[in-house]
Amino acid sequence: MAFVETPTGNLCYEICDLTPPWLEDPQTIIFHHGVAGHPAMWTGWLGVLAAKYRLVRFDMRGHGRSAVPERGYQWSFDGLVDDVLRIAHAAGARRFHLVGESIGGTIGIALALAHPERLHSLTLSNASPVGGLLGNVNVWREMVRTGTQKKWAAQMMRWRFHNNAIDDAAYDWYREIHENGSMDVCLDLADLLLGADFTADLKRIEAPTLLLSPDDSPFIPAAIMHNMHDSIPVSEVQVFAHSRHGLPFSHGEACARVLADFLARLT
Repeated sequence: MAFVETPTGNLCYEICDLTPPWLEDPQTIIFHHGVAGHPAMWTGWLGVLAAKYRLVRFDMRGHGRSAVPERGYQWSFDGLVDDVLRIAHAAGARRFHLVGESIGGTIGIALALAHPERLHSLTLSNASPVGGLLGNVNVWREMVRTGTQKKWAAQMMRWRFHNNAIDDAAYDWYREIHENGSMDVCLDLADLLLGADFTADLKRIEAPTLLLSPDDSPFIPAAIMHNMHDSIPVSEVQVFAHSRHGLPFSHGEACARVLADFLARLT
């Protein structure tokens, strides 16, 4: 575990490098979780990818061990893209593969458009280029106002996972992440996402792009990801049966195998 200093607070990251010494200059994959997420959600991906790639996970600003901004902080996609680039610099990765889920994927789109020279590839899991099409996000503030963060967390877990999709210990861990995180950060990021619209720019994405779609996300209908596939010049889409918005956690190994195959074909 290490920290990157920024003018508005530190970002926590960790590097998993299990690549063999005879693998010359292994490429780096950076993982970006979404709202109310945690870098441990990528655990299921590591065993599939660690033999060939340096793997970097980090706590998104406002989450976990990274700095939580004060109220009134001006969230922006430019600022969140800059956070990713600071993590990449700290990890020694001039170019890298980016895997982003939910708003982490939308940030990936913004990065691919602003800094195409930095990406080997882009992977978007349960993500959207436009916030106005998202379901259920616009009711978060009212849910918290009329209830409690624990009730919001319980509803989020139902939106993330089908019954018995993950074991009880993993379920309890993820629910506690939702219950104990900064609700102000979650609501501010939801507002930022709802105002986003990168739809017209998708055709400018140069990075080969893999789209991982749940078949039953209450936030991101599969049709949104199929529409991205139609717009991004070099892209593939994979839909996972019996999955909701927690796809990268509930189906981590399966997602990683699809990514490993995708990257192997790129090289």
